[in-house]
Amino acid sequence: MATATVLQFMQKTAEDEALRQQLEKLLGVGDGNISSEADLDPAESEALKGERAPVVAEFAALNGYDFSVDELVTVVDAFQKHQAGEMADDAFASLIGMPVTVGGGQQDLAGAAKVKRWFMRTYLGY
Repeated sequence: MATATVLQFMQKTAEDEALRQQLEKLLGVGDGNISSEADLDPAESEALKGERAPVVAEFAALNGYDFSVDELVTVVDAFQKHQAGEMADDAFASLIGMPVTVGGGQQDLAGAAKVKRWFMRTYLGY
């Protein structure tokens, strides 16, 4: 799933100083750390969804993360909506490809809670 690739690229910006610095230069705003909802500031979000999106997608591909501009915009938009409280946790998890149900459509509450905790720590910085 390509949204997973976008998320992997975003997470890598917390781990790789050189990648983060290059992304900061490409965006022209922020600190280049777009690894979580908490680290993605409004100026970075707008740059990633705007005219810098194609440049960022190309930069990511050169670094082994292949995704489209639309996929990048979808993930960043979801981060913004979730952060603003305009998108529920389950809808957010579903949009970015996190499983929220198991089997015949019944929720696995223990599994969903575990996935939610992992997701919140990894991608949202909570």
